[in-house]
Parts: sequence; C-alpha cells; structure tokens
Amino acid sequence: MARQRRRWQDLSDSQRRMVVVGAVVQIGLEMVALRDLRRRPADQVRGPKWVWVPAMSVNFVGPIAYFLVGRRRSPAAG
Repeated sequence: MARQRRRWQDLSDSQRRMVVVGAVVQIGLEMVALRDLRRRPADQVRGPKWVWVPAMSVNFVGPIAYFLVGRRRSPAAG
C-alpha cells in the first residue's frame, strides 16, 4: 500500500507547530555546531573539518554526532 504524502494544509495546528519547532531546533543545533567547528583548531577535531560540514546537515544526527564524537577533549589546564 502506497502512503500518500500529507500537505501542509492537511496538518492540524499542533502538527504544524511541531514541524516548525523541530525545524527551529534542527537549524539552531546545526548553527551552534558549525560555529564551534569554525572556531575549534583542527587538531581538536576528529577527522577533517570539511567532512563534518556536510555531515552536520543530516537532520539531528549530524550535529549531535559532532558534539559526541567529532570534538576532541582539550587537555586539562593545570
């Protein structure tokens, strides 16, 4: 059975709100991750920086993966 795509007009107000909230969170998370990547020295990033840029555009997974895996911990100041 083929599923029909729902149009924006077909969504309820609460569904529309959830789509907008999800989009805002996704864009915000991606912007914060890209800002961190830009400011972080290359030796503190796992893998090439240019690889992380397109990876961050993969929904919520890309920015979260960058924060969990892509950043190296700074040496403890002491």
